[in-house]
This record gives sequence, C-alpha cells and structure tokens, in this order.
Amino acid sequence: MDIQEGKQKFIESWGKMATEWGINRTMAQVHALLLVAPEPITADEVMEQLRISRGNSNMNIRALMDWGLVHKQLRPGSRKEFFYAEKDMWVVFRQILVHRKKKELEPMLRVLDDVACVEARCPESESFCRMVKNIRSLSRKADQTLDFLAKADSNWFSNLFFQMIR
Repeated sequence: MDIQEGKQKFIESWGKMATEWGINRTMAQVHALLLVAPEPITADEVMEQLRISRGNSNMNIRALMDWGLVHKQLRPGSRKEFFYAEKDMWVVFRQILVHRKKKELEPMLRVLDDVACVEARCPESESFCRMVKNIRSLSRKADQTLDFLAKADSNWFSNLFFQMIR
C-alpha cells in the first residue's frame, strides 16, 4: 500500500469511527487529514484533498478550532491561513473529553437538578425521585471522573490503564 492509499484509508476510517460517537463525518475527515499532514495546510488544500466545498471546509476547520483540536498559523508574506492539528493524542483525547462533557453531560446534570425537586407524594413520584436520584449520583461521579481525567497527565493514565489490563 502506498502513502496515498494509506492516508485515504485512515481518513475514511477516522470519519466512520467518529460517526459512531455522534461526530460529523466530514469534520472528522478534516481532522484526520490535518493529523497526518506533515506541514500546516490551507482550507483550499483541505477542500481539494477531501473533495468538499469551500464552505464545508471552512465550517469544519472552524469547528475543530472551537474544539481546540486545530490551530491556525499565519506566514509572513502570505495572506493565506494555514491550519494544523494538535498531534499530541493525549491532548486530543482531553479536548474531546472536555467538549463532549460540556455539550452532553453538563446539560443532563442541569435537567436532573431541575427535576429532582419533584415532590414525592405518591408511588409514581416516589419511584421517579428514586430513579432521578440514582441517575444524578452516577452522573455526578462520571462528571468528577471526567474532570479528573481532563486534569491528569498521559503518563499517569497510561500506567493506570496498563495496570488494569494485566
């Protein structure tokens, strides 16, 4: 397999994997392309290599920048913007973790806090309150664990992971 085939297979697989996690396929493919690019590239190059529209290229690059996964680089003498992906996979993991936590877990915790104030006056409301309390407890523990992981360094996590699988 040559480098172009390898890159294409990686980009396609990264995009497919991301859809399983609820992330836009094109956004993941842009991320994959920037991950394997040896040097920063322009939005036009992203557009050409992935065969996507200019708007799609720009929109997904901006979204990846919002996630903290892609950074912009300006070059003296050039009016173009160049983009590169964060290459440290621990940083990538943490950025995705923080973004998903903020987008998914934190809103759910707010809803659980809101509905926790239902008065338990009948068997149905008692059952509801019990279930909400259990979900809140587990969600808060997950939130604390994710906060801890986001602050941890890669060596600590790797050592813990390898101890668990032995």
